[in-house]
Amino acid sequence: MKLATFKQGSEYHLGIHMEHGLLDVGAAAAAAGVHAPLSVREAAEGGEQAVDMLRRLQAEYGGNPQFVIGEEQAALAPVIPDPGKIICIGLNYLKHAEETHSPIPKYPILFNKFNNALAAHGEDVALPRSSRKVDYEAELAIIIGRTAKYVSEDDALDYVFGYCASNDLSARDLQGRSVQWLAGKSCDGFAPVGPYVVTKDEVGDPNKLAISCTVNGEVRQQSNTSDMIFDCKQIISYISQCMTLSPGDIILTGTPEGVVLGYPKEQQVYLQPGDVVTVEIEKLGALTNRIVAESSER
Repeated sequence: MKLATFKQGSEYHLGIHMEHGLLDVGAAAAAAGVHAPLSVREAAEGGEQAVDMLRRLQAEYGGNPQFVIGEEQAALAPVIPDPGKIICIGLNYLKHAEETHSPIPKYPILFNKFNNALAAHGEDVALPRSSRKVDYEAELAIIIGRTAKYVSEDDALDYVFGYCASNDLSARDLQGRSVQWLAGKSCDGFAPVGPYVVTKDEVGDPNKLAISCTVNGEVRQQSNTSDMIFDCKQIISYISQCMTLSPGDIILTGTPEGVVLGYPKEQQVYLQPGDVVTVEIEKLGALTNRIVAESSER
């Protein structure tokens, strides 16, 4: 099942992606007179019972145009607009570590982003005026579905709700000012996620997925999640030894080779206004954002 979040006015709504549009879950649940999750977070918290209810509504109302919104008319939002945590993993693909001449980490490198960094599929992302070196990073995102603390690697994927595509946009000049990467990673709009959360039953092994990034249609990154140094179950288990993971938390799992930072300096061309960046991951769809200049009014 593919779940999306869309906005009508100032309100967020849960949608189920289908070939002909998004099923408005709230409207379908009201018509059926049943309680159903009204956000991706609620669906994650509700577990299999919540997913079963969504499948029931999809079967009963998915063919009724009264409850379906065309995706071209829906204003998509970040798949989870209010995660409790956005945790990121650095230098987690072998070839990416090699291209940046970085030592192979002995443990997952953790850093974080905040909710201000979230952006939706199709949303413009503004280049901050404080940076001249904004880079793309195609990444697989994990959406946590159960409270996780001190979980084993063997059990770790049981705590996943689903997966989506993400882009860990990075201001390299800000990032390089100190050993802490936060300044270059947490700019507004620097964590596009979407367009959908795909439930884990439709994904299978998350470490066997093709992943790519294009800029203006030119392939910049093309790899597979099998190149991760620490795979998804290792990442979840490790983070859970450090902190409690909660339903709706987002984990960005690192990027493969091909980022601008990995090019020789004379060949580095960072993102410019007008660039269109697309991250595509097998089974999860394509996440596209246009890069724009930051407004002088901000």
